[in-house]
Amino acid sequence: MDNTNLADLSVGSRRRLAFIFGQLQHAVAAEDYGSFRQAAQALSIKQSTLSRSIQQLENSFGVIIFERSSGGVRATSAGRNFLRLARSILEQMHALVTSTRATGRGETGRMVVGFCTSLTAGNLRATLLDFKKQFPQVELATVERSRAQLTTALRNGVIDVNITTGDMPPFDSKSAPLWSERILVVLPSDHPLAMRQALYWTDLRDQIVLLSHYDPGRELEDLLNAKLISPTNRPRIERHDVSRGVIKSLISMGFGIGLVLESDIGASFSGLLYRELHDGTGLSRIGFSAVWRPDNENPAVENFLKLLAERYPFPSAV
Repeated sequence: MDNTNLADLSVGSRRRLAFIFGQLQHAVAAEDYGSFRQAAQALSIKQSTLSRSIQQLENSFGVIIFERSSGGVRATSAGRNFLRLARSILEQMHALVTSTRATGRGETGRMVVGFCTSLTAGNLRATLLDFKKQFPQVELATVERSRAQLTTALRNGVIDVNITTGDMPPFDSKSAPLWSERILVVLPSDHPLAMRQALYWTDLRDQIVLLSHYDPGRELEDLLNAKLISPTNRPRIERHDVSRGVIKSLISMGFGIGLVLESDIGASFSGLLYRELHDGTGLSRIGFSAVWRPDNENPAVENFLKLLAERYPFPSAV
C-alpha cells in the first residue's frame, strides 16, 4: 500500500469516527429529552435524520437502545448500559479536544480550577478572590462541570485543581478536605413548611423534591436516601436535566421543593425561602475537598494549595 492510500485510509477513518461520534450524541440527546422530536429540535436537525441515525447505531451494535411509543422514547435495559458508556466516551472525547487545544496554546502562568458548586458566595469565591489578589500575574480560569466531567478533565490535564463534593473516582490523584456547607431546603414562601424555622429530613417524606441531574443534585439524593432508609419514608424525587436556577424557577411555580447548599443562597430568587435541614445530631452538612494530580508541575497550583492550606489547614497539602 502506497502513501496515498494510507492518507486516504486516514481520512476515511476520521470521517467514520466523526459519524459514530455524531450518532452517540444523537442517542444521548434522545435519552435526555425522552423524545426524538425534542432532541432533534435541541440539536437543530430534522427528526427523521436523528431517528435514522439512532436506527443505524442500533443496527451497527446489534442492540435495541430505545422503546418507541406515541408518548416518546425510553431506554431499554441494554440501552441504559449502552448510553452510560456512550456518555463516558463523549465526555472523554470532549476532554481530549479541550486538552489538545490548551496544550497548543502554551498556557504558562495560567491555572484552571474546576468546581461543582455556586460561585456567587461562600468559601470558594473568597478563596479565588484571595488568590487573584496575591498572584495577579496568574491567569485564573474556572470551569463548572459534573463530578464525572471534572474527574476526566483533571486526569487529562485540562483542569489543575478541582474543588468538589464527595469522593472522586479513584485514580492517581491527591486530595485534601476543605470546608463544609449547610444543606438547606428551598421552598415557596407560601408553603406549609415555611412556617418552621428549621426542618428535619423526616419532614420531607410527603413532599415532591426537585433535583438537578447535575452536581450537587446527585449527592444530595444519595444523602437523602441514606437519611431516610425506608422507601416508604422518602419523598417523591423528580430529576430534571436543567440548571439549579431553573430548578428554583420550578419551585417558585409550586412544582415542589428543593435541596441546595448554603453557597446557593447568593443566587437570590423572588418568592423563595430557605430553611436549615437537621438530623438527630444537628445541622446537615456536605464537605468539600481539593483534588489535584501529584505530577502537575504548574507553579500556580503549588501557590493555590498553599493558600488553601492557610485558610483551611490540612495535613500534607503540598
